Amino acid sequence: MQSEDLVPTSKRLRPPVVAVTGAASGLGRAFLAKVASSADFRRAVAIDEQRGDVQDVTWRVLDIRDPLLANRISDVDVLVHLGADESLDTDAAERRRYNIRAAQTVLTACAAARVRRVVLVTSAMVYGAAADNPVPLQEDAPVAAEPDTGLVGDHLEIEALVRRSLRAHPGLEVTVLRPAALVGPGVDTVITRHFEAPRLLVVKGCLPRWQFCHVDDLVSALEAAALGRVSGVVAVGSEGWLEMDQVEEISGLKRFELPAGVTFGTAQRLHRLGITPTAATDLHYVVYPWVVDGVALREAGWKPAWSNEAALRELLELVEGRHAVVGRRLSGKEATITAAGATVAVIGTAAIVRAARRKRRT
Repeated sequence: MQSEDLVPTSKRLRPPVVAVTGAASGLGRAFLAKVASSADFRRAVAIDEQRGDVQDVTWRVLDIRDPLLANRISDVDVLVHLGADESLDTDAAERRRYNIRAAQTVLTACAAARVRRVVLVTSAMVYGAAADNPVPLQEDAPVAAEPDTGLVGDHLEIEALVRRSLRAHPGLEVTVLRPAALVGPGVDTVITRHFEAPRLLVVKGCLPRWQFCHVDDLVSALEAAALGRVSGVVAVGSEGWLEMDQVEEISGLKRFELPAGVTFGTAQRLHRLGITPTAATDLHYVVYPWVVDGVALREAGWKPAWSNEAALRELLELVEGRHAVVGRRLSGKEATITAAGATVAVIGTAAIVRAARRKRRT
């Protein structure tokens, strides 16, 4: 048997072939553009339902839920799965079915095709947001988020799939990146919409701490994971966090304080009426802390390029001119109504509720 020491260094260190799902747009496109020009990868394979505009890569057009995916990645060393649906506007049940089927197909196909490493992205939201959370949370902290119909529930189910896949396919290496609140062009979440409101909601007795993860930093963290510099569960975010006073000073937005029962009870009623796109549990992530400590990446030599302050300033620029209440994007007329009073600005308006009820009766 040939000793590894006798294998030529050039062969041992041969750059891997990386495949990227969701490669035509969003985070997938950003990561593909990064690795397409990187000497650390031998070749990049782009997988999506439509061909994108990134050049000097191999495009393979297919639905990532297709079981034939395994046949299209037989030449791949690492697959980075970025083909999830993260839209707040997609029907929740439909989005859940898509995301779970896509992740399941990717994991099964990679095991069948002997892809040695898979990288997925969920969210640091899986740790849960709670008034008594330690700041920061360690990467090995328990997953304590409530399973719901929102994106957090999707992430929890995807991570459960990963755990089952690791048991079924012990030779497969899977790395899960859990970013803090994402910020950057094209990012539209319950967190970013929080900063479209006229006031910043807080609940009595607890102030949030704010930590962000710029898309640029997530892309560089994905590159480190794809190259095997980190593995397992990996938290990603800017260093440290911002206190509420700092957020108010930077944003120019003032806080509005309500009891927790009023906040979550009203939010849940608005969600049941179909007025807001997210469950009341998603509101936890804008009023309670869920700051993470990215030890694994730090020990691997990775550093975020964006500070929390710089990320927040970019977020404020990106949402300028938009208006939202409890995650619901508002028209100009609705925004004028909601700005009329503090309660209205944060929780919603009686006018909107009445309008929804009238529509149900007609």
